[in-house]
Amino acid sequence: MPDGVEKKPSRIQQRNRRRILDAALDVFSKHGYRGATLDQIAEAAGLSKPNILYYFDGKEEIHLTLLNQLMETWLDPLVTLDPKGDPLEEILDYVQRKLDMARDLPRESRLFAGEILQGAPRMAPHLVADLQPLFDEKCSVIKAWMDQGALAAVDPRHLIFSIWATTQHYADFDAQVRVLLRDDPQGHESAGQYLRAMFTRLLAP
Repeated sequence: MPDGVEKKPSRIQQRNRRRILDAALDVFSKHGYRGATLDQIAEAAGLSKPNILYYFDGKEEIHLTLLNQLMETWLDPLVTLDPKGDPLEEILDYVQRKLDMARDLPRESRLFAGEILQGAPRMAPHLVADLQPLFDEKCSVIKAWMDQGALAAVDPRHLIFSIWATTQHYADFDAQVRVLLRDDPQGHESAGQYLRAMFTRLLAP
């Protein structure tokens, strides 16, 4: 093999990396970065600790890998907010996408929340380089809609914050939600209906 060309990981190596990352996502989402250990990750993955260290330098590299993979997924619902779409429907669809993400990716949501609660020591560069310009861009889009009279005038920044708060709650506080809703099988649908009604009343011109 020519110098400088990395050997492509085998199928077993790729599978083991995915296995480790999936186990680590479960451990980090339950225990946070500080509470998680390599022993817990190894046990969850069904691999030995030395085997974990064959693929990753340590807990921090595993955590960083998960955060890096998460960022694109996390930003995608906001990326798809279309400036050319119907303003109210675009906002309501964004709310639904965030709520669906809370249902489908609860571990990822708790991983992200845990990192932010610690002051974003590992994700801060992503927040500055990726989230900040996207956030500013979409706030400008929403402000333009409001200036045109297509939406009621509110602060776009706090509107987005409130969408995050009301949707991600269902993932980050899942244990509490399940107790209070008593495992209502229609809980996700009723949450969507409620949030749609709430934001419609807030934003309808």
